[in-house]
Amino acid sequence: MPFDFFRRTEPKGGVAPDDLAGRAADAGADPSPEGVLLEEAEADGYVGYALQLDAQMRVQGYRFTWREAVPGADASAQCKALVGCIAKHLNPQRGWRLGRLTVFLDVTVDALFLAELQALPPDNIVLCMGMEDLADADTRSMLLFLREQGFGFMLRDAKAMPREAELLEIVTHLDVGAGDPQLIADIRQHETADARPIQLIATRMNGWEGFEVCAAHRVDVFVDGQQPRPPVKEGGGDLQPESLLIVRLMQMLKRNENVRSIEAALKRDAALTYRLLRHINSPAIGVGVEVTSLRHAVAMLGYQPLFRWLSLLLATSNRESSHFMMKRAIMRGRFVELMGQGMLPASDSDNLFVVGMFSLIDQLLGIPMEEVLSKVQLTEAVQQAILARKGVYAPFLSLVEACETDSGQAPRLAEALFVSAGQVNAAHLSAMVWSQEASALEAP
Repeated sequence: MPFDFFRRTEPKGGVAPDDLAGRAADAGADPSPEGVLLEEAEADGYVGYALQLDAQMRVQGYRFTWREAVPGADASAQCKALVGCIAKHLNPQRGWRLGRLTVFLDVTVDALFLAELQALPPDNIVLCMGMEDLADADTRSMLLFLREQGFGFMLRDAKAMPREAELLEIVTHLDVGAGDPQLIADIRQHETADARPIQLIATRMNGWEGFEVCAAHRVDVFVDGQQPRPPVKEGGGDLQPESLLIVRLMQMLKRNENVRSIEAALKRDAALTYRLLRHINSPAIGVGVEVTSLRHAVAMLGYQPLFRWLSLLLATSNRESSHFMMKRAIMRGRFVELMGQGMLPASDSDNLFVVGMFSLIDQLLGIPMEEVLSKVQLTEAVQQAILARKGVYAPFLSLVEACETDSGQAPRLAEALFVSAGQVNAAHLSAMVWSQEASALEAP
């Protein structure tokens, strides 16, 4: 029996997506985004996000936004929709699903009283508000209550450090715009040694030069999908040694070479062998038994899922690539895969994942896309989607890219695939969770 890679739960035999949601509801289950993507949205809109990066470009959190499919809803309605979506998919009954990452939410005063918001894990949540709302005497008691529970608060569009003592007890983060060095210096000048430190975050970035300025001043930065890709050290047309070995293994799998040959190739790199065994035994895979040998690992995975895993490993093999771009590629691969579930045969699942991952592979490896694809033997359909956004896999990749970049095309592309905003949001947030669970793959 083939191994069920990454705990896939989609049904066999082409069961309709709506049937899946109905069965889960009838059973009284807590539907997981991995298994039941296809639920109707409470509000018609799409979740967007920006990544919180530290000075080393490591992901520390997310800032979520709500994008109306049809503009017109007021700020309170949008905020309620966003909080409801985050609570549903990231904080279900079985608990918080993003680990230690921080989540930033732009909220209105009305949202502070939502049960869904107050049920979120306080230590992981920062509520973003303007000075007018934070300084409002009528709201102060609720702000202090939430702060005592552990919620953080970010003052949006900060012009200076707050002076009021009680307000300083509430504010934990300051939005310093594009990270103007003079503004940062003025704020830091008014910090006192005995006061609780306030974290500064640049919510807008003037190119990657601006990121370097912020990093030099110990200021984190929000980076969304509209930002140009960061510069990467060019590989000079050559893959690094670990990347070359991974490519060789992928070629062996495509040629259906025997397990002994694959095992022999893996043994040439102890670090790669360790990463494979650690991956097989990780909670993200959920094998249920400890795997201690390479042959057992290859037998447990099977060839096609092993190819999928190696594609992920190839994307994370360049030490010069930024950590957050690796995370984005992992998330994109899973997002594309989830969007294709229920519409394409289960056998296409690994190809969908590879399409999402490899759409950023040139950025990760520092060599042209055509050169990467000349070394890795991908199917014609996968190459068409990656190079030309054409073919059976292309619509799913295009939809995912639209969600990342806030291009305004997501509603049209989703409608063409006959999927709702709720289905897209479920897949998007599930991919985010999965990338967090699979984070062990990102480090050697």
